[in-house]
Amino acid sequence: MKSIACISSSVRAACQHTSACFPLNLNRALIRCSPAGRCTNATFASKTVVAQQPCVTGVRAFHSTHVSAAAVQQVSAAPLPTPVYVPGKREDDLSVTQLGRCITPQTSATSARHLSPYSPYTKTQSSTAVNIQSLFEGEVIQELCTRMAHFPVNDRAEGLATLLGACVEFGVEAHNPLVSRLINECQELISSRDIEVAQLCQLGEVAYALEGYQSAMVTGVLDSIGAAIEENVVSPSEAVRVYSLLALCYQPANQKQTLMLSTLHRHTQRLVHRLKARQVCDILQSLLKLQQRQAISLVLRLSHRASRVFKAFSDDEVIKVLSALMILGQHDEELLSAMDKHVPARLGKCDPELISTVMEYCLQTRCRSEPIFEAVAENFVCHAERHTTLQIAKQIIAMGRLNYLPQCSNQMFKELERILSSRFSHFQPRSLIEVLHACIHLERFPLNFMSKVFSPYFLQRLQAQGEPLDKNALGQLTQIHLSSSLECSYYWGPRLPFFLHVKRFSSVDQAFETPMESLLYKHVKGPLTHLLGGKFYSTSIFTYSGYTVDVEICLDENGFVLPLTEWDQTYRRMALCLDGQSRFCNNTQHLLGKEATKRRHLRRMGYEVVQVCLAKNGASKLKLHTDKVYECPHHKSGSLHLGSFIHC
Repeated sequence: MKSIACISSSVRAACQHTSACFPLNLNRALIRCSPAGRCTNATFASKTVVAQQPCVTGVRAFHSTHVSAAAVQQVSAAPLPTPVYVPGKREDDLSVTQLGRCITPQTSATSARHLSPYSPYTKTQSSTAVNIQSLFEGEVIQELCTRMAHFPVNDRAEGLATLLGACVEFGVEAHNPLVSRLINECQELISSRDIEVAQLCQLGEVAYALEGYQSAMVTGVLDSIGAAIEENVVSPSEAVRVYSLLALCYQPANQKQTLMLSTLHRHTQRLVHRLKARQVCDILQSLLKLQQRQAISLVLRLSHRASRVFKAFSDDEVIKVLSALMILGQHDEELLSAMDKHVPARLGKCDPELISTVMEYCLQTRCRSEPIFEAVAENFVCHAERHTTLQIAKQIIAMGRLNYLPQCSNQMFKELERILSSRFSHFQPRSLIEVLHACIHLERFPLNFMSKVFSPYFLQRLQAQGEPLDKNALGQLTQIHLSSSLECSYYWGPRLPFFLHVKRFSSVDQAFETPMESLLYKHVKGPLTHLLGGKFYSTSIFTYSGYTVDVEICLDENGFVLPLTEWDQTYRRMALCLDGQSRFCNNTQHLLGKEATKRRHLRRMGYEVVQVCLAKNGASKLKLHTDKVYECPHHKSGSLHLGSFIHC
């Protein structure tokens, strides 16, 4: 591999500027190149080689150089110089200590003052261009291939992949005779079926970069990998490499590749318990690129494995894992338990993006985690300035929609008010509406900001984003308007124009209310009819405010149930809310924020709300809210601070 590393490094070094000193990530070595572009005085056997910078004497043309086989073999046994930092010098002004003496780069007296001795100049586009083909004159490629013939097959494959990678990096096209020679050598190796999976993946990635999907070399690599998967000889690290390769070159229309991917899924499921944290993250990212939403069993097992190794994840890996699970649409309860255990302890020093991603994940999975939410609220109180407006919005929206009011809510909303006041114009209009709408779910009413979002200027700004006002945005504004009318009767600021009100909150995405479950209604229908002595009720009633009442019953002033024909004599109305599990958080019996807001508004409109839900044993249980219509407390004019989030 010494010759392989030397020639591949020579290719890279000669294609750089003559005055550039650069590290090459080939066999973890730094190549020292003379101004002629030759590889001199270098070894690659676990030693560090330091590039010696030529003196800058002005702009000179880069001369094409004849590289012979003798130049490739030139290796020095002398002790190697070691780079050391010299106090008072910049990072790019390193001195080199060699054999007890200090060598400092010399600068010509005529060189420009503003040029550092180590600053590369910009080469011109004329005679300074390097012809890479000249590097392989003198039968270098033939000699290299002859030498590699005696290497182990995996080392030979890795060396060829390294050389092809250098050609890709410097823009050599696949039809170049030199590249064709290397590709032919690779195809001969692939046909032998003796190469390990890791080296096959390396060859496949380089071949895809050179020739794309239609590469015969890529096809051969995938066939060999498929045979290895069938033989069940792929290790966890190799499985990660295979997924990474397929993420590049997978074609869903190719039945052979589809079958191979399915086999890889089954094989990986048996290896999940051996995967490390980084490998779990990489496989989930590959599944995301491959759009493998149907691989539910594998994703669930990876999610379960993520719960076991959660502590080993870095912040960036946690963000990638949770983002992939959200898009793939699967989650594991044990992962939430692991997050409850480990996330609060790392919030103080973590990336703010991690916090917003965790909250977004909890919202999508409807998981109401008290340890996480309390830690997030405390972190927001202490470090709100570190967060972007979008990150702030994700945190507040999650708490509001999951109906969680933290213990430090007073400090949190005070900090939120300060952020909104100082950075109001930084928030995107739709994001700002979602934040204020989430506050409504928690019975916190930002009166001053209501007046801003209802102002003509803000509404024009909302429409100026290039998209028409969608029903969700208008629905959120309408619900904020209802809260100001029903729950904050002392608010006298601007109102939402009537022509912008939504007529019904029911929608396909269930953003404002969850429709009644037909199965639960079937359970309740018979007993309710028997209890009332007939079908003296109506279902799916739309109120004037836009809400849908599951079951409505009307009573006269004496408390008797009225038949449908006598509803014009109604004195009291009862709203039966048939609450299925979809109206609650997944891991608790707390109503979602939208359902809690709907019930508050129904009570304010004069309804007596009765909650009917299905018990775990299948029986229906009723919970009657006997509290009457709430009256908003009276506030003295001097004691109300309109800038605060008011709790009515």
